[in-house]
Amino acid sequence: MQILLRYRGRDITTDKVEAIRAFIAQRPEASRRALSIELSRSWDWRQPNGTLCDALCRGLLLALARGGQIELPPARLVIPRTRRPPAPVEVDTTPLLAPLSEIGPVEIRQVRRTREEGLVDGLIAQHHYLGFARPVGEHLKYLVTAASRPIACFLWTSAPRHLGPRDRYLEWSAAARKANVRLLAYQSRFLILPWVRVPHLASHLLGRMSARLSVDWEQVYAHPIYFTETFVDAARYRGTCYRAANWIELGLTKGRGNNCPTRAPNRSLKQVWGYPLVRNFRRLLGREA
Repeated sequence: MQILLRYRGRDITTDKVEAIRAFIAQRPEASRRALSIELSRSWDWRQPNGTLCDALCRGLLLALARGGQIELPPARLVIPRTRRPPAPVEVDTTPLLAPLSEIGPVEIRQVRRTREEGLVDGLIAQHHYLGFARPVGEHLKYLVTAASRPIACFLWTSAPRHLGPRDRYLEWSAAARKANVRLLAYQSRFLILPWVRVPHLASHLLGRMSARLSVDWEQVYAHPIYFTETFVDAARYRGTCYRAANWIELGLTKGRGNNCPTRAPNRSLKQVWGYPLVRNFRRLLGREA
């Protein structure tokens, strides 16, 4: 059996491609979406929460079709690749200059799939130096308010598959990384709104997020989170709030990005910071089954 393609950790061999061809031939009237749903169900290809991986299966079918290995039915609906950016939002921008103890009750709300999700997207798009990037895969969004007034936002997403400083710190084998990278969360955005000047607020929020993130993740995705990580642009920041919140500096990226075509650095180096959410994180994340 020859391996024709490796897709999301699966070896797609010649016999699997033949089976896919037969599967498609038996359903001449089926749409691409219907084929991906039926095929993922027949393979029992599911997320940890039991949801079918039909979107991943559809990506596999497209990859095989582009490579000339299979022929798919014509697409019935062409969805534009571009999406509208988050709409601008208006909030109270009165300067907030006060000690943490005096700003009123601080509330952190998970807002994905709620009416407040657009507020978080808009604030990040307008005020975070990296702007807004639509997350892919598992992710949660948080709005932080003080006395009902927005003061900060978080965006957590699935962790990068390969990250040298983190992988070395976790003492990961390739098999353990493949099995357990889903049990990590990456803090892709942390924004304290620019008119908010409250000493120790950032480290306070990091501590509170660490106490609740795994529970929230399990409610949505049916699995916990054992380790969190983020990048800090060393040219802009020193990571002071992460150090104050007892995060661990793991090392530097190589500056090549996720899809760099060469081994030459093409962006600034980032500090990698990590924080374990449970004491026995290495044992839990080291299991290869």
